[in-house]
Amino acid sequence: MKRTTLFILSALLVFAWSCKSPYGSKLKDPFSGNRYESNNRFFRAVGKAQSRDEQIAMKKADVQARASLAGQVETQIKEIADDFFVQTDYEDKNEITGKFQSLTRAVVNTKIGEIRKIGEEKYFNEQEYTVFIAYEIKKKDLYEYLKEHAQNNGQKQNLTAQEKKMINEMLQQQIDQLDD
Repeated sequence: MKRTTLFILSALLVFAWSCKSPYGSKLKDPFSGNRYESNNRFFRAVGKAQSRDEQIAMKKADVQARASLAGQVETQIKEIADDFFVQTDYEDKNEITGKFQSLTRAVVNTKIGEIRKIGEEKYFNEQEYTVFIAYEIKKKDLYEYLKEHAQNNGQKQNLTAQEKKMINEMLQQQIDQLDD
């Protein structure tokens, strides 16, 4: 009886030990979850970087988060332009789409004042620093900034009056949808 009990207990122990995931332990990074994901009101991005130098880790995380944010904005702008041209009969839609995306890149590549850092955490494991940075920008603020930039700096982008008007209409349509 003791042998059977000991055998069953040993078998359960071995079974329990072998139930670990073959991938390793699951980690939960800071700034994960819905609070740090883009939604219908905000673009959000998180950057993570490691380095032996704290400042380098911070800069790398900052660049990664901003690059992620820029990628999201660029993707959204492509969708906005595509949706807008499905609704209209503009002939040179590829040309205006290219100019609109070029305008967006120019704006995203500059420092936008409305971008907010919503979190930063640093860790040190006696060898290297790990830094997490999270940013967000309100979609409405970005679209209004793009409208203003198109009107004021349209000559730099070689925008005609009609193209400025179309870009303004596209962005205003998005702003109106956000207000609903």
